[in-house]
Amino acid sequence: MDDYEALLDRAIENLPDMETTDARFVIPEPKIFIEGKTTVLDNFSNIVDVLNRDSDHLMKFLTREMGTAGKLEGGRAIFQGRFPKELIKSNIQSYVEEYVMCSECSRPDTQLVKDNRVLILKCAACGAHRPVKKRRAVASAPRDAVEEGKEYEVRIDAVGSKGDGIAKLSKFTIFVPGVPKGEVVNIRIKRISGTLAFAEKI
Repeated sequence: MDDYEALLDRAIENLPDMETTDARFVIPEPKIFIEGKTTVLDNFSNIVDVLNRDSDHLMKFLTREMGTAGKLEGGRAIFQGRFPKELIKSNIQSYVEEYVMCSECSRPDTQLVKDNRVLILKCAACGAHRPVKKRRAVASAPRDAVEEGKEYEVRIDAVGSKGDGIAKLSKFTIFVPGVPKGEVVNIRIKRISGTLAFAEKI
């Protein structure tokens, strides 16, 4: 037992110094406004600073998840198309869960590193590390991938300010009234406008 404790003490003494923070981790509330046919995330740079991630990495994630194009301009992110705040907020939260938070200690004191082409999330707080799952990009589907009058099964990823459930299917954002977040439902498409679709639960 003495030998074990001596080895444990030695191991602890040889742990690398890592910077951690006890500050409460709060993701800034997205500041969204519509400008013509685009959606502007006005405080994008502030969100990137808090997450301590590369701005291009977060931008690529958001455009891929929303099935649209976008650009960075003066600390703002501009997306082609009109997207509700709740959808963007939900995607930012998904990014944080996958690329920021440690799955072992639930702290944000992590960094992304590549090891033989594998992206690894390393935690400076507890020393844990895990590979980041490689997500498949959303296919750029034709318009008729979602058709008016057709039925689909979708998962509600967010809830809008008016209480509508929000789901994603290919490049389409679908609004379903009266369905809570996390529920998987069968829907019928009632109307399509650009990449937005309005449906009813069946």
